[in-house]
Amino acid sequence: MPVLHLPAPAKLNLFLHITGRRDDGYHLLQTVFQLLDYGDELRFEARNDGQLNLQTGLEGVDPEDNLVLRAARALKARTGSPLGADITLLKHTPVGAGLGGGSSDAATTLLGLNSLWGSGLGLDELARLGLALGADVPVFVRGRSAWAEGVGEVLTPVELPTRWYLVIYPGCPVNTAGIFKDPQLTRSTPEITMAAFLGGHSHNDCEPVASRINPEIARALAWLGGYGTARMSGTGSAVFAAFEDEQAAWEAAATVPGEWMRFVAVGLDRSPVHSALGL
Repeated sequence: MPVLHLPAPAKLNLFLHITGRRDDGYHLLQTVFQLLDYGDELRFEARNDGQLNLQTGLEGVDPEDNLVLRAARALKARTGSPLGADITLLKHTPVGAGLGGGSSDAATTLLGLNSLWGSGLGLDELARLGLALGADVPVFVRGRSAWAEGVGEVLTPVELPTRWYLVIYPGCPVNTAGIFKDPQLTRSTPEITMAAFLGGHSHNDCEPVASRINPEIARALAWLGGYGTARMSGTGSAVFAAFEDEQAAWEAAATVPGEWMRFVAVGLDRSPVHSALGL
C-alpha cells in the first residue's frame, strides 16, 4: 500500500495580543505565526480495511486522545473514504510549549491523508475541518507564515525577514485553557497594524500570566534576554530570541543551561508539508 513520510513544522507566535472576547468565550487576538524548519514527523501507510491506527511511543498518552486520530476520523467522516491508515508519529516538539505541535500534527494528517486517499478536498475545506480541531490548525493547513486575527483563523500570508531562532523549552508544560481563564489576563489590547508590529510595537499578553504560574518561564526569559529581545510563544512555555545569522544562534545555544531543552531553527514562509506534496 502507498506510504507517505511528512514533516509537521512547529511555529512561533512572534507576538500575541488579546483584543477582546466573544460571547461564546473564545478570545479574539492578533498574532504573527512564523513557521519553522523544526518539528514532528509522521508516516502514513494506507489500509484497505478502513481502520485507523496510531503509534506515538509517548508514555502515558492515550493515542485515542491524540489530535492525529481526531483529524483522520474527521477527514474520513467528511469524505466517506473506505480506506484507513497506519500512522506513526515521531515526536520532537515538546507538549504544552506553545509551539503548535499537536495542531501541526493534525494539519499534516489532514493534508497527508487527503493526498494518500485521493480525497480531493481543497485547502479551504481542510482548513474548516482543522478549525473544529483547534484554532491553530488552519495556519498549518494553509502552509504559510501569516498575520492572524479572529480566534486565529483569519489568516493573511506574510513574507518575513529571514531569521534564525534560538528556542528554549524550560520544562514546564502550560495548560492553554488555564491561561485563557486566568482573571489577570489582559483582554483589551488595542488592535495594531502590520507596520506597527514590524516597528517593534508588540508583546505577548499571555507572558505575564504564564510567568506568574510557572516561574521557570520568567527565568528563561530573563536568561535569553541577554541575547536581545526574548519573548514567549503563544501561551507558553517555550521562549525564543531571533538572530540574523545561524552561527550566532548556535553560539548562544551552546551556553543555554543544561536543564533546558533547546533547538535552533530558521523561519520559513512556506510549509515543508506543502513543498513535499506539491501544493
